[in-house]
Amino acid sequence: MVTLTHFLILSFILFSIGVAGVLLRRSIIIVLMSLELIFNSVNISLAAFSYYLQTLNGTVLVVFNITVAAAEVAIGLAILVNVYRSRKSINVEELNDMRY
Repeated sequence: MVTLTHFLILSFILFSIGVAGVLLRRSIIIVLMSLELIFNSVNISLAAFSYYLQTLNGTVLVVFNITVAAAEVAIGLAILVNVYRSRKSINVEELNDMRY
């Protein structure tokens, strides 16, 4: 039987991997994927609490969080394309200066 604890452990592991990816920040793509892992770990927690507490509040927040994550991906990829076109690099360490 899968319990709430199992979902929370999975969520914590995904959140930790996401935070580590953001802190290590080698490329912009890794940072964006790490942010998505963080969003998904929050979604797992919200859905699990919603299921075990028999309310729809967590489910509504999951849907809202998915829409925010989709907008973040669209904007992040647009920024990534523009940075790559101007700098020919997606390495975060080389992008410390945002001037042209």
